[in-house]
Amino acid sequence: MRRDLDETRRRRRLADGVSYEALCAAPCAPHPARLNLAEQVCDSWAALAPERPAILDWRNGGLRVCSYGALRELSLRVESWLRAQGAARGDRVGVLLSQGPLCAAAHIAAWRMGAISVPLFKLFKHDALASRLGDSGARLVVTDGEGVAMLAPFDVQTVTEEDLPEDWLWQPVETGPEDPAVLIYTSGTTGKPKGALHGHRVLAGHMPGVEMSHDLLGQEGDVLWTPADWAWIGGLFDVLMPGLYLGVPVVAARMARFEIEECQRICRDASVRNVFFPPTALRMLKAEDARIPGLRSVGSGGEPLGAEMLAWGRRAFGVEINEFYGQTECNMVASSCGALFPARPGCIGKPAPGIRLAVIDAEGRETAAEGDVAIARDADSMMLEYWRNPQATAEKFRGDWLVTGDRGVWEEGYLRFVGREDDVITSAGYRIGPAEVEDCLLTHPGVATVGVVGKPDALRTEIVKAYVVVKPGQAPSVQELQDWVKQRLAGYSYPREIAFLEALPMTVTGKVIRKELKARAAKEVT
Repeated sequence: MRRDLDETRRRRRLADGVSYEALCAAPCAPHPARLNLAEQVCDSWAALAPERPAILDWRNGGLRVCSYGALRELSLRVESWLRAQGAARGDRVGVLLSQGPLCAAAHIAAWRMGAISVPLFKLFKHDALASRLGDSGARLVVTDGEGVAMLAPFDVQTVTEEDLPEDWLWQPVETGPEDPAVLIYTSGTTGKPKGALHGHRVLAGHMPGVEMSHDLLGQEGDVLWTPADWAWIGGLFDVLMPGLYLGVPVVAARMARFEIEECQRICRDASVRNVFFPPTALRMLKAEDARIPGLRSVGSGGEPLGAEMLAWGRRAFGVEINEFYGQTECNMVASSCGALFPARPGCIGKPAPGIRLAVIDAEGRETAAEGDVAIARDADSMMLEYWRNPQATAEKFRGDWLVTGDRGVWEEGYLRFVGREDDVITSAGYRIGPAEVEDCLLTHPGVATVGVVGKPDALRTEIVKAYVVVKPGQAPSVQELQDWVKQRLAGYSYPREIAFLEALPMTVTGKVIRKELKARAAKEVT
């Protein structure tokens, strides 16, 4: 056990007892010429400590432990099947699975043989699957019985765990940091999903931000879980792969939909100490004032949380919620970290050590004023390119900076998120971030969820329009909600129009699709 703990400490990028400033000043070691994700997250641990728990598979209230040795063997069986179908280096391999050992094993198998894994979401319908399978060219998919039925209309070969061969050969392929490993499609919040192709260095780039978001993840007794699906970069590279790399057991728990009682039961049964909760899950927990004891860290990313949510989190979990920031193209570039510095409400946090994060102007110069949030090209978590889309790749960069499409401003070393460039509202000369108005409305006891957009207006350029879903049994008036915002934010930022809806358009990852709300608002003008 001592040897295992020493190995975890060796792998951690952020050492205990060192200030944030010192961590950022420390030089980053160069990558070795040979680097492979399968070796990082599975094979090296299987050689050192094969019985060490890798995945805690929670099913029907029971836990089944999958060790590193078992995970390696399962991945080798997947690899054996892939090779039997003619798969080779550079081929794309679909992974259509919910949380579980086979999902992890399928990615590991693809990486070990130099192939490119393509995570696919079990809630995708026909068109979503068709676009990703067609664009990626994946012809082999590792799945389960449900997935086989979903993939029946497509010209792909599938395999389930029951059909995997028992025999396998050890045939690792040599890869380097820049060799492609995983193709992850964006969620489509701002347009058609694009495939972000990442190299084998991607996990190394995630580690400082992941460790920050969980108050120096890798402490003795840590157990990691997220209700987010492993088909998305948040589940796959913010939780599953960092946990496996550090030797922190990762809980696999399939939830058909997020249920508070089941969430509490998973955390209790699996002795979870570290959780990544998407903002949608946090809002649901807060709506019921749910408590989850025994946690050491809670991270969240995807949308700003606001001061009210952070204050509630301290009461509900007994820890500070650490917000983090990134996107599919370049993830985990900034985070809060209660173990290193106090949180600042409304701010994402500070740059992860090793990441050059900036706010730039239209010419690509760094600025102290509001500007575009940008990431230097040398970030390890940076995508290699958009899959077979050189034009979109070129448009994503401004000089040496990847432009995120988000607006931000520095506040005493913290990055404040203003909003998406195409979401920021210009009203009577004022620039209004919709997230701040949404956060304010969400503090009203009658509001379940809300989306705020700019509606074209001849006099003011735009007005603030809020689309609100109320809680059951609640019926706040338009005036009541307007006054709520007026009394808490600037007088110019209150929603001049409010519409009540049964539901908001959401991506499969739980983000409000503002472009649909903006299109609706524009139609209201005409």
